[in-house]
Amino acid sequence: MGTPLHSLQTVALRKEYPGTVALNDIALRFDGGKIHALLGKNGAGKSTLVKIFAGAVAPTSGTILVNDAPVRFDSPREALARGIAAVHQELSLVPEMTVAENILLGRLPGKRRGLIDWKEVARRAEAVLQNLGVTLDVHAKARTLGVAQQQMVEIARAMSHSPAVLMLDEPTSALAHDETERLFTLLRTLAARGVVILYITHRLEEISRIADTVTVLRNGRHVGTIGAAEATPAIIVQMIFGEVVQKTRPPGLLARQEPVLEVRNFTRTGAFTNVSFDLHAGEILGIAGLLGSGRTELLRALFGADPHDSGTVLLGGIPVRPSSPAQMCQHGMALAPENRKEEGLVQILSTRANLCLASLQRIARHGFTTAGRERAVAAQSIHDVAISLPSVDAPVSALSGGNQQKVVVAKWLNTNPRVILLDEPTRGIDLQAKQQMFQLIWDLSARGIGSIVVSSELEELMDICHRIMIMKKGTLTGEISPQHSTLEQLFARCMS
Repeated sequence: MGTPLHSLQTVALRKEYPGTVALNDIALRFDGGKIHALLGKNGAGKSTLVKIFAGAVAPTSGTILVNDAPVRFDSPREALARGIAAVHQELSLVPEMTVAENILLGRLPGKRRGLIDWKEVARRAEAVLQNLGVTLDVHAKARTLGVAQQQMVEIARAMSHSPAVLMLDEPTSALAHDETERLFTLLRTLAARGVVILYITHRLEEISRIADTVTVLRNGRHVGTIGAAEATPAIIVQMIFGEVVQKTRPPGLLARQEPVLEVRNFTRTGAFTNVSFDLHAGEILGIAGLLGSGRTELLRALFGADPHDSGTVLLGGIPVRPSSPAQMCQHGMALAPENRKEEGLVQILSTRANLCLASLQRIARHGFTTAGRERAVAAQSIHDVAISLPSVDAPVSALSGGNQQKVVVAKWLNTNPRVILLDEPTRGIDLQAKQQMFQLIWDLSARGIGSIVVSSELEELMDICHRIMIMKKGTLTGEISPQHSTLEQLFARCMS
């Protein structure tokens, strides 16, 4: 008798919001034993579909079937009880709880008299992480972890339920190459056990490595489902967008001679050591490296968001000591952080307010600002970086991931920076939005603004940068020129 295969199916599934139809009579079937890639640009309906399956959102009409039996979920707890687990793109850990507590949230094993068995909590959490091939301190607070480590805890929490259906929304967006490979190995093992795997990604290169089928949504409709063997990048792009013009770095976009940022022997104990480099006006400088190499920590310390222990920094030839973001902003530096949701934006505020947050001193008159002044600044930003939004006064949380990322960058451009630090600027955004972000970075270069770009996607660094530095274990180990090197050479330098 073979492994029992689970199944997940929708019949005429529909979800309406005021003024829009997020899902339009979707009919799909996903069988166990396979990994199903679910693709579509931001706003296509992917996340809505996943939230409905997970019990977080109720459909307007239609039917969901699990193992050919109709089901209805009024809460995520009910979905989990039927074996449906989800790892959402936006992290949802409780910051002040430990790794173990987050993994077993709501199911902490107890002793007599209602006490929690903390040894058993740690043991079970460690067992889940071991099965994933992940090494983490289960007693560490979630807030102390990097984004990639938090992502692994999210995955571990889902896996702790031994799900029949596992849905992952952009699970590798913050993972290094070796972590991604471990995740892929795990997913193939689960699929072989009959688990239904739904895999949402914007990374087209992952499709041939992990997927068996490809299902595409566009504007809330099911465009089609094809086998992964048929799903060439050209076909996938055509299904998702219709037509997308692939942009390449303009050949005449050259860095200037004068350095705009000079860093010497910059050190933060335990994070990076004796980092030295120059960034020239108009230069796009990439930093490549694996998780834990110190890339994000370096950017944060340069911006004054984290302390540093020693070293010198010159901005425009003037010595500065990074002590706070406000101070570095006054000196002409900006940072678009890796975690845009929590560190780059204030989700409950409007897009207008977010666009003006970093430049209120310039906008205000005698310490006061008005909605009219802010709208004028916001309108110019929306035009300059092509932000698509329903209303400038709507919460920024209503925007797609790509447009939220544009708001983060535009907010800092309103401060007229000389240097902008971009940490994973294309994380979790679709191909079209990535192309727009590339163009924005090139436009900054043409204006003489120096950019430092950290990205886990080495292909992107090769496409957009003038020069790429390689960072390993907190140390700069060398650099390459994308014009005279290959992607394979860059990858080998990062791994060696």
